[in-house]
Amino acid sequence: MAHVTGTNVVRGLAFALLAAGTVAAHARIATQGHAESGELWVPRPDLARIASVGFQNVVSDYYWLQALQVVGGSTSDPSKHGSLLGRLVDVVTTLDPWVDHPYRFAAILMTDSLESVRKADALLDKGIAHHPEEWRNSYYQGFNRFFYLEENQKAADALERASKLPGSPRYLPRLVARLRAGAGGLDTSATLLVELVANAKDPFEKAEYEKALDDIETERGARVLDAARAEFQKRHGRDLARVEELVEGPNPVLRALPPELHGWEWVLDPASGRIVSSWSMSRYEPLLHLAARKEREQLRAKAGLAPSEKP
Repeated sequence: MAHVTGTNVVRGLAFALLAAGTVAAHARIATQGHAESGELWVPRPDLARIASVGFQNVVSDYYWLQALQVVGGSTSDPSKHGSLLGRLVDVVTTLDPWVDHPYRFAAILMTDSLESVRKADALLDKGIAHHPEEWRNSYYQGFNRFFYLEENQKAADALERASKLPGSPRYLPRLVARLRAGAGGLDTSATLLVELVANAKDPFEKAEYEKALDDIETERGARVLDAARAEFQKRHGRDLARVEELVEGPNPVLRALPPELHGWEWVLDPASGRIVSSWSMSRYEPLLHLAARKEREQLRAKAGLAPSEKP
């Protein structure tokens, strides 16, 4: 009987894993709902590394394709699958830490909760360690820390690191100075987003950031109307019944309503009473997912901090 070495046994296990992965891949094509519902089984990164010895890149590619399928096959917002995507990208980058785009893929899509955002932040740390000359990883990290976590100083740290790398935008030092001084707001968000749109590598990524830019521009108009509403209340001793009242009468508060970005109307939201665009029926929030915003505010309250202000 031929002698079977330990190496051969491990390689045999790796081949078995790859064969099973191939079968699973074909099965998943017919059952995409499993990935979308979060039922897709993902191994622990350390176990995947042991099992795939000698074939790490191949197995890494397999789980990367699974991550892309979760996004491409989703009938709803793919960022709602942040936990699953985090597990998949963790395996991908553990098996092949020299990959590039998966780190920023995580930063874009893992925004469904604070846990997901922080997991994406940790994955970006790994990307920065393996690609120290790639300014975009630090830039994405800075954006997420500012936009989703409202951690201006940590955002400034990441953006300052990006500013020292070849190819980074020349305006970054000024932006870092603003964040160090405690300044943020819509202008900072818009500045960061414009660069993300310009560097988007795929249509979905670009569309996500363009939508956020649209939300910011719409919010600018809504805030003009908020100020006008306060003046209307002061003059008339009552609130608006319709947004159009701001431009009506012999002495209107505004000569004209600010244009709505999509050509729709400004209305009063029947649920919240806030002035909103009839296109979106919502207001801009720096943290796009309401559940995560509530989680953040609960943590701030538990720590005895005041509620965070909207930028």
